[in-house]
Amino acid sequence: MDPSLVRAAARCAADRLASRDAAGHLVVLRRGQVVLDRAFGAEPSSLFLIYSCSKAYTALVVHLLVERGQLSLDGQIAAWWPEFGRRGKSAITARHVLTHRAGVPDDFAVWTLTTATDWTASVHRMEALVPHWQAGEATAYHALTYGWILGELARRASGKRVESLLHEALLEPIGLRDTFLGLPPPEWSRSVRVVPAGSRTELANALVFNRRRYRQAVVPAATVSATGRDVARFFEMLRLGGALDGVRVLRPETVAEARRPAIEGGGVVVDQTLGRPVRWAEGFHLGGVRSQADLARFMGDLSSAEAFGAIGSDCCTAWVDPARELVFVYLTGVLFPTGTGILHHGLVADCILRACG
Repeated sequence: MDPSLVRAAARCAADRLASRDAAGHLVVLRRGQVVLDRAFGAEPSSLFLIYSCSKAYTALVVHLLVERGQLSLDGQIAAWWPEFGRRGKSAITARHVLTHRAGVPDDFAVWTLTTATDWTASVHRMEALVPHWQAGEATAYHALTYGWILGELARRASGKRVESLLHEALLEPIGLRDTFLGLPPPEWSRSVRVVPAGSRTELANALVFNRRRYRQAVVPAATVSATGRDVARFFEMLRLGGALDGVRVLRPETVAEARRPAIEGGGVVVDQTLGRPVRWAEGFHLGGVRSQADLARFMGDLSSAEAFGAIGSDCCTAWVDPARELVFVYLTGVLFPTGTGILHHGLVADCILRACG
């Protein structure tokens, strides 16, 4: 890789974070080797809230249960969780939720946050949801409902809480001791505060998610806290088809299923919640930028169509480019306005992609 372009990526990250007095960690692996590992205003052991990058972890718990024969992606969720099928939701499947096509995106009403730290109350809210669209009819980002629905489905199917499944089956076996769904109280001192750098939306986000009760809550779509190195190793496991350091936690075909495009042929659709063109898989965003408005720009304008990954609140990104044998993780504590963060992360990503030659 071109070392001058790797240094350019690090400078781009450092300058932008310094301008906001915010912390960050940029980790790049190629063919399993560390190309870049730089923390900015933080320690390598600092725990970043990765927001919606959490969805990838929750999705893989669901895929694991399918692999074990405890779930079916196309079985109706109500078969495991009868109460969920009320109010017109009986046809919704796990695959619909994984691809944001279940028709029950968030309403962002005030009680979404007031009940977010209470699992039972959040589950009851999911049972009371009324679909905006029929299952499979429209693509609309499920910002928080995604996690509660899949998390409770996993609990009903396995008898274990989603955070326990994640730790026991996917994290602990490959030595990821600095990744938590719901931050344990003793780890609070390592957590990185988020800094708003935009409108009232970003300010409200920071006011909520800088509080202990929200960081410590199990919100499967939003409250994984992790170090940059742990996230990089998790995505390296995915790049290698479900194994790391000789330990297999997922079958290759399970990882391939999680990467499968939601739309036949891998086409782009406009997400009704985000108002942007997207290519969803069954737990990830897909790369391959088709337009200036494409959400995949967070992986860089040069990203390949095979790239897959996640973005959290425009402040954290993690993705794999299989063709380039590349893992890219950029965690920050700065909440940019919608779109601005995508462009910044994409700029850093493109420096690395150009460095690959």
